[in-house]
Amino acid sequence: MKLKAAIERIPGGMMLVPLLLGATLNTLDQAHLPPIESALRALGAAPAKNGHYEFLRMGAVAAEGVPSFTESLFKTGALTLIALFLFCIGSQMTVRIGARALGKGAVLTATRFAVGTLAGFAFGRLADPFHGFLGLSTLAIIAGLCTTNGGLFAALSGQYGNRSDVGALSVLSLNNGPFFTMIVLGLLGERFPAVVFLGVLLPIALGMLVGNLDADIQEFLRPGEKLLVPFFAFALGAGMNLAVFFQWQFLLGGVTLGLTTLLVTGAAMWLALTVFGFRSRLAAFAAAGVAGNTTATPAAIAAAAAAAGSPNAAAYREIAGIATAQISIAVILTALLCPVAVMLADRWQRARGIDGTVEETRP
Repeated sequence: MKLKAAIERIPGGMMLVPLLLGATLNTLDQAHLPPIESALRALGAAPAKNGHYEFLRMGAVAAEGVPSFTESLFKTGALTLIALFLFCIGSQMTVRIGARALGKGAVLTATRFAVGTLAGFAFGRLADPFHGFLGLSTLAIIAGLCTTNGGLFAALSGQYGNRSDVGALSVLSLNNGPFFTMIVLGLLGERFPAVVFLGVLLPIALGMLVGNLDADIQEFLRPGEKLLVPFFAFALGAGMNLAVFFQWQFLLGGVTLGLTTLLVTGAAMWLALTVFGFRSRLAAFAAAGVAGNTTATPAAIAAAAAAAGSPNAAAYREIAGIATAQISIAVILTALLCPVAVMLADRWQRARGIDGTVEETRP
C-alpha cells in the first residue's frame, strides 16, 4: 500500500501523522461517546479512573491499578520512548559531535529562554497580565515561548539535520515542563538541582559511552534513530485534545501564541546560531515548536502560587483553564507548521550549498 512512502512525502510526516492519529483517538476518548463506551464495555474493558471507557486504556486492570500494554505504549509511554531514542542517538555520536551537540543545545535553549522571558514581561507591561489581548496571559506566553517540543525537534532534526542537531535535544529537554516558567514568574525562587540536569543528560551520555566503546553496539542501535519516532509521536498526541479548535475564544489566542512562538523564537534561534558560527541552522525552526507537556504548566503554576502564598494565586487559578486550552492549540499548530518551516529553510540552505545532514567540523 506504500503507506510509509505516502507519510514521508509530508514534511515531518513520521512525527506528524502518528501525533495527529494519537490526538484524534484521544479526542474521541475524551468525548465519552455512548456508542464507543458501550462497545468497550461489551468487550470487557475496565473503566478509567473517571469512570469512562477509553480506547487507549483497554486491557487495564482497574481494581489493581495495573496499566495494559496498550496504555503503557500508546498513552503514557512518550517519555520512556524519547529517553530510549536519546540513548540510541547518543550511541551514534563521537565525542567531538557530542561536544558540538551540547554547545548547539545550549545556544538554542538560552535563546529560547531569553526570548520567552522578554516577551512575557513586555506583554505584562503593555496589557493585562491575566486577561490581555485575545484572552492571552503572561503565564500562557512565557510557558509557550520558553519550552520546546522535544519529540518534534527529534523527528525534524533527524530527517533534515545532522547528529549534533539531534543531540542538542539533550540540552533542549531541560526546558520542558514548568520549571523555566516558574523561574521567570518568580513564584518559587528555586534553582534547578544538579540531579535534574543529570537525569536528562544520562541517557545520551550512556549511549555515547557504549557506542564509542563498541562499533557493533553502535551499529545495533542505529535503527533506533528512526524506528522510535512514530511511537513516541503517537504517545505525545494521545495527550492532546482536538476539541479546543472548536472554541473560537481559545482558538484566536492559541493561534496567535503558536505563530508568535514559531516566527519569533525561530528567527531568534536562527540568528543566535549564525552568531556562533553554525552554517546549518535548521535546528532553529525544528526547535520552535511548543512542548506537549506544557499544557500541564498552568495548573502547576496555579498550585505553586497557592503554595507560595502569592497574592495572585486566585488569578492564576482562574486563568489556568483558558491558558491550558491556548497552549494546547499552540502545541498542535506548531507541530503542523514547524515541519513546513524546516523544509523551506532546508531548501534555502541547499540553494546556497549548505547540506544540513552533513556534520560540520567547525565551530
